[in-house]
Amino acid sequence: MPDRPDWTWEYEGYDPAQERLRESLCTLGNGYFATRGAAPECTADSVHYPGTYAAGCYNRLTSDVAGHQVENEDMVNLPNWLPLRFRTGSGTWLSPDTHKLLDHHQRLDLRSGTLERTLRYEDESGRHLAVRQLRLVHMVDPHLALLRTEFTAEGWSGEIEVESALDGTVTNTGVERYRSLASRHLTHVHAGTATDDTVWLRCRTSTSDIRIGLAARTVTGASAETRTAHEGTRAAYLLHIPVTDGRTVTVDKTVALHTTRDPAISDPLHAAVDRVSRAPDFAALLTSHRTAWQQLWRNAELDVPNSAGPILRLHLFHVLQTLSPHTADLDVGVPARGLHGEAYRGHVFWDELFVLPYLNLHFPEVSRALLTYRHRRLGRACSAARDAGHTGAMYPWQSGSNGREETQQLHLNPRSGRWLPDHSHLQHHVGSAIAYNVWQYCEASGDAEFLHTKGAEMLVQIARFWAGIAAYDATLGRYRIRGVVGPDEYHEAYPGADKPGLDDNAYTNVTASWVLARTLDVLRGLPEPRRRDLFERTALDPGELNAWEDVSRKLHVPFHDEVISQFAGYGDLAELDWDGYRERYGDIRRLDRILEAEGDTVNRYQASKQADVLMLGYLFSPAELRSLFRRLGYELDDATWQRTVDHYLRRTSHGSTLSSLVHGWVLARARRADAWTYVHEALAGDIADLQGGTTGEGIHLGAMAGTLDLVQRGLTGLEPRGGALRLDPVPLPELSEYGFAIRYRGHWGVQLRLCSGELRITVPASDRDPIDIALADRTVSVAPGESCTLALPDR
Repeated sequence: MPDRPDWTWEYEGYDPAQERLRESLCTLGNGYFATRGAAPECTADSVHYPGTYAAGCYNRLTSDVAGHQVENEDMVNLPNWLPLRFRTGSGTWLSPDTHKLLDHHQRLDLRSGTLERTLRYEDESGRHLAVRQLRLVHMVDPHLALLRTEFTAEGWSGEIEVESALDGTVTNTGVERYRSLASRHLTHVHAGTATDDTVWLRCRTSTSDIRIGLAARTVTGASAETRTAHEGTRAAYLLHIPVTDGRTVTVDKTVALHTTRDPAISDPLHAAVDRVSRAPDFAALLTSHRTAWQQLWRNAELDVPNSAGPILRLHLFHVLQTLSPHTADLDVGVPARGLHGEAYRGHVFWDELFVLPYLNLHFPEVSRALLTYRHRRLGRACSAARDAGHTGAMYPWQSGSNGREETQQLHLNPRSGRWLPDHSHLQHHVGSAIAYNVWQYCEASGDAEFLHTKGAEMLVQIARFWAGIAAYDATLGRYRIRGVVGPDEYHEAYPGADKPGLDDNAYTNVTASWVLARTLDVLRGLPEPRRRDLFERTALDPGELNAWEDVSRKLHVPFHDEVISQFAGYGDLAELDWDGYRERYGDIRRLDRILEAEGDTVNRYQASKQADVLMLGYLFSPAELRSLFRRLGYELDDATWQRTVDHYLRRTSHGSTLSSLVHGWVLARARRADAWTYVHEALAGDIADLQGGTTGEGIHLGAMAGTLDLVQRGLTGLEPRGGALRLDPVPLPELSEYGFAIRYRGHWGVQLRLCSGELRITVPASDRDPIDIALADRTVSVAPGESCTLALPDR
């Protein structure tokens, strides 16, 4: 565990077993591209993995998997711009794995978005060389990165040799279980020299044909002998620098990256060479970079005391590096593992459900762009629905470049070594997540233009899909949605069934009902010209809307033993010997892999990977959830919900970082005394790598953003709804005092602070309208330039 002052994340010493984890957590990025926190003097091997990823840069390769030809789309590991190796005299290149490290310290500065390394090597002759490096991926110019290296000879004088390179030999091998698959995405790699101090490298992706150009300018203030030494797919610039005992020499490497996905760029190599030639010096780049981060922190202000504060700040840091204001100019979604590694192949799942609610109240322009990514792929989702015999839009569970279904056909169980069919593409609830985010964004931002155009179009087609896939069961007098997989993911089929899919997943059906009802509300509120255009564009007719109304009120929600059933027949499954499995295996988070390796299947048991039914308590406030069930003809009282929470809490293995987050959120209202256990686990998920090595393959962006939203909305009960900010705070003893700032409908920097049973709201001066603040027992209006302190009711 690193040292954690308020604004830094520090690691002391070199630990090869922890290097992948540290590389992920020390990744630097700016929303356009990111680079893992790997040592520049090391190449990719079993310890180090210096990956660089540009948002939305994907490529497809075909692999032979268990006798099947399988095509996978991956976020591409781009040429490595980091390489900067060095040696003393005629010795070998120094590295922490081959030479003696006298000390090693790594410091991630969250406030300024920089990574600093200080280390001291001992060479073969016993000479000591002190090295200090400072790295940044520029937050003002998203195409630039910078590496400063300072060398100090200790107790000797002579010469050091430094090689600054661009490496095009990289492959996608950052995830062990994918290594048997095709991994070489880059082709036509060429290297060259632009000027005396600048080298370049160009290549393209093999199937998506994205051209990539990099240029590196390397300068030193010392008198150095220099030359280039290109090796086909590797551009190298060599410096022979005289050093004197105790005197520091500096080498600055400035890199520019462009691709043909960039707006207004036709030749990425020319653009990269031109940009790096015009880049300011180190001091100017560092100053502007720090200013940009200062502004980001001001717009995303979060003040949480005690041990949770630094962890939440680290989470926010990685969210901002993946989804920065630069993201608003890109056609990209929310990569589930950030731009930090290759797990999940860089795909876009439903994780935006946990990310956008936070962004909506800080960077709504980024939320709008992420939703526009979904809208641009609406046509593909409608085609997918038609191809499957359905109506409306069937969004993919895993999305990448163009919106087709990217979910793998087979997945590897590392415990058994077997490749198994993957049916997670049946998680059609991703469509409801997209609709939920459209609604939440528009409520928070007041963006009626988006709601009335792109938003309404997506809502209509998602609602149409749910109404079309729901089949009426005369015996029940209700509609049923069959053959799906819920958020749990463990259960993909009934025991002994010859085809995958489950019936009436409660989460799926309730959220489908919500989508249908909300879409009808939006259609009723559209301005008549836009309503007419939308009806004509989508061929809507009043009869279809009447069917939506009927389905939204009659979807079946199964129950057993006076609790909500995860799906129809869940209560008939066997109980698992939880204690026995914990005793035998210890960590049973991935219970599905354990059972499959034993020749069994989790489909036979009442056992969940993560929150499924309880996700309803994450998305909807208690009052809204009761209203949803009432619309469906069910009474959901507090006792039934409490029994439901307890039932699934005892039967969940928490095989996902999202699980503890959702359980902590729900328990804060259902059983507060137990909430902190899960909140604490959600906070520790990545920093402690609780999933057993997965963080080294990329951080879990949804869980990180979700912990921020837990403070912002979960514990405050904050809901932007109906033109007001509605609050229903439930402070935990461990998080009873905190503050944050939000953007709300044109108001910048609205301050909310909970302390000692009081809520204080401050609205900055502006010419905007007052903000209505609604608590359970009163509503107040706070004008710009004013503050209001409200006593909170005892709970």
